[in-house]
Amino acid sequence: MTGSEDRKAPVRIDTGRPHPARVYDWWLGGKDNYPVDEELARKILAVDGTVLRGARANRRFMQRAVRAAAEAGIRQFLDIGTGIPTEPNLHQIAQGVAPEARVVYADNDPIVLRHAEALLHGSAEGSTEYVHADVRDLAALLERAARSLDLDRPVALSLVALTHYLDDGAYDLVREYVARLAPGSWLILSQVTPDLSPEAIENAANHFRRSGTPFFPRSLPEFARFFEGLELLGPGLIPVSGWRPEPEDVAAQAEGIVPVYAGVARKA
Repeated sequence: MTGSEDRKAPVRIDTGRPHPARVYDWWLGGKDNYPVDEELARKILAVDGTVLRGARANRRFMQRAVRAAAEAGIRQFLDIGTGIPTEPNLHQIAQGVAPEARVVYADNDPIVLRHAEALLHGSAEGSTEYVHADVRDLAALLERAARSLDLDRPVALSLVALTHYLDDGAYDLVREYVARLAPGSWLILSQVTPDLSPEAIENAANHFRRSGTPFFPRSLPEFARFFEGLELLGPGLIPVSGWRPEPEDVAAQAEGIVPVYAGVARKA
């Protein structure tokens, strides 16, 4: 099911345990979260003062990377781990450059499913769809995405702020997703790292794990493994605010460290 079919599915929201998308929503100032999400978000903020900057920096990185892909001629986008809608959304960036761009969002949080209508107002020339699926269910997710995307043509795969919730199986998973995409496709990825703020990130990771949410910060060499065999685009693997920064990002860097790496690569 995609799009309207997914939105007809029963929405069962577990409000007894936090969900990363809803914690992230709280950090971004959103309202689509529950007390359990806010509690965890506040606990992490108390031990890691970088998280609000990190959430904002990740959103801006996504926007810059998607704009770069669209300006380079990519016309298809697959955003996995979409999260709760926060404007401007990915399709607004892509279709702002190329109105004919086709976008598929995928997430496993029922709240994102509930908000799918907000994600599906794209340009008349293009296409915007939503798939309710888990990133680990690669075959089903891609089968449903392929109803809107032509996987024989280049796709920009966005995995922003997702892989730090996945264990070491993430390397094979990302590699398999890229293998299923056509030459010329892009990989857009960001990942929390312990390199730049070790104590704060370890404390935050402990809070996530105690809440039942796996959390796996990665060093720069570990992050680089996601891009093996791909052509890294400039400026390479770098702290998130430094990837092709715009004036707002330069100004934000003065606020302090953001312990997140970002990178964009092309499949030859």
